[in-house]
Amino acid sequence: MNQRVNIESLELLLNDKALSSDHKAIIKKVIADERLTPEEGVFLFEQGSLAYVGALADFIRRRKNGDNTYFNRNFHIEPTNLCVYDCKFCSYSRLIKQRSDQDAWEYTMEDMMNIVRKYDGQDVTEVHIVGGVLPQYDLPFYTELFKKIKAHRPELHVKALTPVEYHYIFKKAKVSYEEGMRLIKESGCDSLPGGGAEIFHPEIRKQISADKCNAEQWLQIHQIWHELGMRSNATMLYGHIEKWEHRIDHLEQLRQLQDKTKGFQTFIPLKFRNQDNQMSHVAESTTVEDLRNYAISRIYLDNFDHIKTYWPMIGRTTAQMALAFGVDDLDGTIDDTTKIYSMAGSEEQNPALSTQQLVELIRRVGRRPIERDTLYNVVQDYSDVEFAEDKEFRGYISLPVVNN
Repeated sequence: MNQRVNIESLELLLNDKALSSDHKAIIKKVIADERLTPEEGVFLFEQGSLAYVGALADFIRRRKNGDNTYFNRNFHIEPTNLCVYDCKFCSYSRLIKQRSDQDAWEYTMEDMMNIVRKYDGQDVTEVHIVGGVLPQYDLPFYTELFKKIKAHRPELHVKALTPVEYHYIFKKAKVSYEEGMRLIKESGCDSLPGGGAEIFHPEIRKQISADKCNAEQWLQIHQIWHELGMRSNATMLYGHIEKWEHRIDHLEQLRQLQDKTKGFQTFIPLKFRNQDNQMSHVAESTTVEDLRNYAISRIYLDNFDHIKTYWPMIGRTTAQMALAFGVDDLDGTIDDTTKIYSMAGSEEQNPALSTQQLVELIRRVGRRPIERDTLYNVVQDYSDVEFAEDKEFRGYISLPVVNN
């Protein structure tokens, strides 16, 4: 029934005399589940209104996932914010020469294991590990860390490190990407996060992150991981100095790799935040542009099952709105274990949501809250779950009786 209503909304758009033939051609393609060209993708950014792209994206979201909206119970470990690289947009990292700064940190392996142990007995399903790049965090370090986590808690899914870290540690260890990824898999890493992608186009990448792995290397590491039978995510850092065609070029390269491997699970647009970094002069994108970007990403990435909004970065209010613009995943509980975006000025300065808060966030917009594991297996459907607080009597206010 929802799908029929959804199609009718697009059919109404087809009868809108104010829309151009190019707009209507894209609507017909979306209804027919046909792939958009890069030129049509750029057209959506240039001439697609928020209402127009939102309607298309919501149709695709319903077709792929119905009203299911996913989240998981997770926590982060960020080994260090010291880094050998100097990305211009990064508010989180500090150079090695800033090691003595009060807001710099370097965790030992035991520090990281203590974070894991903190969640013993709690219903978390994933640890997300990503941080700065330093020489001591090398291949032997991480393979030992992953093995220790798995020995301590075998069922905990380890989602760890981006191609930025892997490129560096494999080069330092003098091993190929293929050999390195095999060792990472054997040590207990279960999947890769999507970070470090930024913008693939060299014209932009060389201006914002020239000294770390390039687009080809990022894609190659993910491809090798997929060919090992493993899964990963993908991201795009948007809203800074890139143009529409750079965004579509980025999405196109992801779409092409997904055609080959089918190994990406979800795409996460990441909003550039301009506090305390070398690009603070660049204005941030508006909420309208954030929502348009979610929608166009959903429309263009026809071979991605899921689009995620990372609520600690975008804020819970915008994340909730994004559910009407193609998004079907809100990430996880986080439990105030990440500083990457809070240090860049995001709305969520201490990011943590309980399972109940995430469920209520989803329910309020008429969606079906589904707790998932990292691989999108359903852990629990919260559609009809009552929390203890829902059953509590909260009292009443005695109002005066008015006799007319």
